[in-house]
Amino acid sequence: MSFAPFDWIDAEARRRADAGLVRTLRPRDAEPELLDLASNDYLGLTRHPEVTAAAAAAAHRWGAGATGSRLVTGSTALHAELERELAAFCGFEAALVLSSGYAANLAALTALSGRGSLLVSDAGNHASIVDGCRLSRAETAVVPHADPDAVAKALGAHDGRALAVTDSVFSVDGDAAPLPALAEVCRSANAALLVDDAHGLGVLGDGGRGALAAAGLAGGEGTVATLTLSKSLGSQGGAVLGPARVIEHLVNTARAFIFDTGLAPAAAGGALGALGVLRREPARAARARAVAASLYGKLTAAGLTAVRPDAAVVSVRAPSADAAVRWAADCRAAGMAVGCFRPPSVPDGVSRLRLTARADLTEEQITAAVATIVATAPRQTDADLS
Repeated sequence: MSFAPFDWIDAEARRRADAGLVRTLRPRDAEPELLDLASNDYLGLTRHPEVTAAAAAAAHRWGAGATGSRLVTGSTALHAELERELAAFCGFEAALVLSSGYAANLAALTALSGRGSLLVSDAGNHASIVDGCRLSRAETAVVPHADPDAVAKALGAHDGRALAVTDSVFSVDGDAAPLPALAEVCRSANAALLVDDAHGLGVLGDGGRGALAAAGLAGGEGTVATLTLSKSLGSQGGAVLGPARVIEHLVNTARAFIFDTGLAPAAAGGALGALGVLRREPARAARARAVAASLYGKLTAAGLTAVRPDAAVVSVRAPSADAAVRWAADCRAAGMAVGCFRPPSVPDGVSRLRLTARADLTEEQITAAVATIVATAPRQTDADLS
């Protein structure tokens, strides 16, 4: 009898292919050949000479890797400096740097909840939040998207420790969460509020200080933020920001922090370099928002269906998953990279092109990008509607 324990994978692969949901790795060249509207390099800093020089200098001084977990040998003076700078820039008492934004959400959610507590999670939240809720062992209530009343109802039905969690800017459509209303709901219920500001840092708030700063919520006793260093700061890694006692609690209890190797020194150095550029050039944040508004205005004027952006993500709807894949491929063939979001990455099942409005895009590049997207747009067919 043959032994084939992974034959089931072939059936799964066929189902993905039939649904138009096959994903493929596509290594890019070191020198970009395409106009980039796909990455999360919102401020155009990942290749900024100061940022790359800071990353290289950190690697030369501290080595290629952190060498261990943060609690053993993985903490350097760079990590401590980055934590101080992030907390000060975003308006929080303290910060903790981790190896990724994904790990930051896992750390915060698992350490700040647990059995007997309640997590109230927006239906549009990022997968890292979804996974953090699952790992937390807490009761989780998934509520309708951007609905403070639903959050209030869920919190009101629970007697005990509770935390509401939301993206500040949702990665699929680029719409912003109603943070002031959510904060008021949490205050009324004596619940904490955790906000993933991955897509807000560097784009929203005064000089890019983030969505919580823009809403006047940064530094609140009941407020915690997570963020990533891989988007506006052009580097890699993540962080949790909040009251000092919250950060100390994470250092002692968050498994995603305790048992993970520390962030590579080059990434910490690059993020510090990017923060320095952003402090000196705060207009980059407003420019990213202006580019997003321009893309949205031109695309909708051409008859395409797009979601009005609140930050730097512009979402353009496609008639089907297959059509979205073809559309993205046609854009690539025309010299432009765009994001392609399909189920299960999108909670509502609607496929999209996802465009990054980078602060360093010129007006000529914006015009060319719109022309390419419009020229390659798929026609909606009866099959697409079924």
